[in-house]
Amino acid sequence: MNTTANAVAQMTPKMADDIIDLTPKERMIRRAKGHLGFQFGAFIVILFALLAIFAPLVAPHDPYIQDLSNRLVPPVWSAEGSWTHIFGTDQLGRDYLSRLIYGARISMGVGFGAATLGCVIGVSIGLVAGYMGGRIDQGASFLLTCQLALPSLLLAMALVFFVGSSVATLVVVLGVLHWQYYMVVTRTLTRQIRSLEYVSAARSIGSNDRQVLFYEILPNLFNQIIVVFSLEMAVVIIHEASLSFLGVGVQPPTASWGLMIAEGKTMMYFQPFLVTVPGVALFLLVLAVNLLGDGIRDITAPESRN
Repeated sequence: MNTTANAVAQMTPKMADDIIDLTPKERMIRRAKGHLGFQFGAFIVILFALLAIFAPLVAPHDPYIQDLSNRLVPPVWSAEGSWTHIFGTDQLGRDYLSRLIYGARISMGVGFGAATLGCVIGVSIGLVAGYMGGRIDQGASFLLTCQLALPSLLLAMALVFFVGSSVATLVVVLGVLHWQYYMVVTRTLTRQIRSLEYVSAARSIGSNDRQVLFYEILPNLFNQIIVVFSLEMAVVIIHEASLSFLGVGVQPPTASWGLMIAEGKTMMYFQPFLVTVPGVALFLLVLAVNLLGDGIRDITAPESRN
């Protein structure tokens, strides 16, 4: 009896799920409760999303009002800090916490929008190329090669510079330039899945190509697409911050974390919080997005994780 109890106690969550009669939903909930990376990533992403959505209600001050008499007020953890401006103020006397909260709107909005656009483009090309093969696959491979040969950040800088800088422009440009990894993953997996028995069975009962793609193949790519989406969203967030830092992204006085770092770099040796506060926020968001995507993959398809 003791040997059996010890064996059960040493089982991994996946092994226990195989023995305990649980529904798929209950198994996912059980895995989510034991996945610390998923919980941390979800908490940070939801927190930043709520701050972005309710920024006008949460921000303690107007992020655009300048008060030169209160410029460069240190944060509250400094000896000269004040709870009136918890994260201090910038060179123009604007409340730094309020600008940080409004900056979350730019990072979350551009990151999610561009990653979604890239997902639609890349998954569509990958599905069709992997399923149809032949000249369509060759054309998609040529397009992929051309895209990978171009430095995406430099190309984004050039396009934004010529088209004009705005949030909508950033979403479209970064989305169009971040589809290739979706396409590679989707195309490879589609080529493997199209020859499986359940796909052949779907064709034998009269399903057309569109039905096979959207009802048989695409649902089986969900986990992999989620992982790529999380990685690409993190990359897009960094690219948006980089473009804003270099002066071709979000333009002042709009609050953006990359722009806040650019505006504070001249004072970083005297007032380091001007760079560290938005830098830490950017780091936390990118880390959380990656942990959330990886956690979703573990929870929904633990059998594919070694």
